[in-house]
Amino acid sequence: MPPRYQIRADYDARTIVVYQAYSPAIADAALRAGRFVTPFSFHRMTWIKPSFLWLMHRSNWARKPGQERVLAVRISREGWEEALSRAVLTTADPAALAEAAVHVQWDPERSLRGAALNHYSIQVGIGRHLIRTFTDDWVVSITDLTPQVHKAASLIRAGHAAKSQRLFPSERVYPLPRALEDRLARSG
Repeated sequence: MPPRYQIRADYDARTIVVYQAYSPAIADAALRAGRFVTPFSFHRMTWIKPSFLWLMHRSNWARKPGQERVLAVRISREGWEEALSRAVLTTADPAALAEAAVHVQWDPERSLRGAALNHYSIQVGIGRHLIRTFTDDWVVSITDLTPQVHKAASLIRAGHAAKSQRLFPSERVYPLPRALEDRLARSG
């Protein structure tokens, strides 16, 4: 059984993949430009998630209105760790949270069918004061995963869950520096 609070992600030596779901207008513009551009909002928090299955639960496999397109956003590990170093847990003092550039919350990880599991997945909210750094400096590439998400969902609905898993990104434990582990630690 995995530890209760653990970051699992698709990553390599320089980058980590986080997932986001958007409307077609936002996704199409980002894919054409190779970066986030209008109509993406640079004036509100954007949440990034390294757990593919958690985003599948959140977006209902790209069927939820406004979340019909699933993007794999590859960002630098340097940027990811900078965000985490500036994070405040959403369970912190409200005044500290209001001042934070980055919010972190731990939510139950999800199964293929959306059931809550007994370990947690990290969600990272990049605040509006840091969002340009995220979009302009940290993002390395953006890939549309919507076709494979739809195919995986169809396989699951047809009773072929094992086949669907071949379409999922490979996720493994992300090695956090000790100081970041301590910063993100949750009791319980």
